Amino acid sequence: MVTSLRITTAAACSAVLVIALGSLALHAFREDTEAELLPRIEHEHDPIRKAKYEIRLGHLKLLQGAVACQKDDHDACSKSLSAYLELMNNSWKDLKSSGRNAVKQPSGFKELDIALREDAHTLDDLKHRMPLEDRDALDPVIQEVEKIHDEDFTALFPAGAPRPGEKKPAPNTTPHFVTGRTE
Repeated sequence: MVTSLRITTAAACSAVLVIALGSLALHAFREDTEAELLPRIEHEHDPIRKAKYEIRLGHLKLLQGAVACQKDDHDACSKSLSAYLELMNNSWKDLKSSGRNAVKQPSGFKELDIALREDAHTLDDLKHRMPLEDRDALDPVIQEVEKIHDEDFTALFPAGAPRPGEKKPAPNTTPHFVTGRTE
């Protein structure tokens, strides 16, 4: 009797846990919408939170632009990519105007860094899937994304470390025992 009560209680607790985790997972993976993010951006006074909302909306605009580009809808592609760049620039301006030290308080700065790296991959992938005659249209967008990323990365890591993926200078290959002196 006691063991069946324990089994029933354990099963009930497990069921509640599964339901709770399932609803949490559904909430965590819910897609952002432009209709939700625009009012948040307009009413947000904290520059860090505003920048994070702009990053999320920018990602949506980039995805919309990618779909339009693949459908060969040049006007929609251009409008979406322009809106994407404007949101990323605004996000960077908001982060700079916050007065925060990105090294000590990286919130917002690191989200922008991650988003721009992911977006650069999306743009590069999109460029390779586009017809050859349309590919050059993405170059200004890619260059602007790299520029914003460079500035953000420099704010996060001001010591002058190279960006991920950049080639480091080759070390001196002269062996330590060769001095070049003749005695």
